[in-house]
Amino acid sequence: MTANQSVITTPELTLRQQKILGLVVKTYISTATPVGSKALLEANDLGVSSATIRNEMAVLEELGYLTHPHTSAGRVPTDKGYRYFVERLIGDVELPQAEQNMIRHQFHQAKLEMSQWMQLAAAILARSVRSAALVTAPKVEQPRLRHLELISTQSQLVLLIVVFQGGTVRQRYLTLKEPMDQAALSQVAAKINSIGYELDAASLRAKLTDPTDFERDVLDLLMELTSGGDDVPINEVYRDGLTEVLQEPEFNKRGEANALVNAFEQPTFLNEVVSSPVGTVQVVIGGEGRWRELSSCSMVIARYGVEGFATGALGVLGPTRMPYGRAIGTVRYVADLMSDLVSDLYVD
Repeated sequence: MTANQSVITTPELTLRQQKILGLVVKTYISTATPVGSKALLEANDLGVSSATIRNEMAVLEELGYLTHPHTSAGRVPTDKGYRYFVERLIGDVELPQAEQNMIRHQFHQAKLEMSQWMQLAAAILARSVRSAALVTAPKVEQPRLRHLELISTQSQLVLLIVVFQGGTVRQRYLTLKEPMDQAALSQVAAKINSIGYELDAASLRAKLTDPTDFERDVLDLLMELTSGGDDVPINEVYRDGLTEVLQEPEFNKRGEANALVNAFEQPTFLNEVVSSPVGTVQVVIGGEGRWRELSSCSMVIARYGVEGFATGALGVLGPTRMPYGRAIGTVRYVADLMSDLVSDLYVD
């Protein structure tokens, strides 16, 4: 840094300013009405006068944590105010044990199908946080072999059936250079299964020593099935709760509502926004200057799954006036549950 450069920093808030900011955020989240000093004093035992609260709120506005909408006497949080609240003031965000037990019970009652788990996750997130919910299917990063079959169909035509970790099944026909009977085909399949169980195609190829021409053809076909357009499984998106969120006052204007719907409906949107690793919750407030369609919205999102095997994303989307504590606690708990399910399905 040169001598004529300076760093602009925001003064640290006093404990009283932190308390007032936290109360303004919580009150505005629950009422959607600008918060005045008198109302704040009447609802909370702050031990100071209304004038003192008013002066502190004016300081918080000068520092960029609150804003003064129109001619209202009350104030509302800015994106900066919400960010400070989330990072410094939010406190305990863990879901009550009774709710955790109920959610876990719902998952255990669902059928052992990933699609049902994702539908359930979206419904739980939407209902618990009262926000729109998005869940993407886990994308297998390197599909791993569970079982392979080679079935003779004609003299020189073989059906290859592959079952990958997670239960995804792919099949292709392979033309033989020379005829092979079913016994010989089964012997090759058994050899590959014994060597390649839980390996991706590249690892299997490296481990298979002195392969025959036919075994090389099988490996080439496996490589095709696990790359490009044949990547498994398809990354679907499950949604819930949009209708209820659109009833919130922030989305009375057509522009804000359309932006929310457009973001919600884009199939790749959630995966483009989420950047946190598995096990970490990410909070995006007002688009963070990167996503214009989220300027009136916030997202609480997380990646779930098993790194290196299969990962997906889930989260809630709503107005910046979001119950952040509940959203973070719910998203974290559901993501952890989904990670356990993916681990059972793809790893264990």
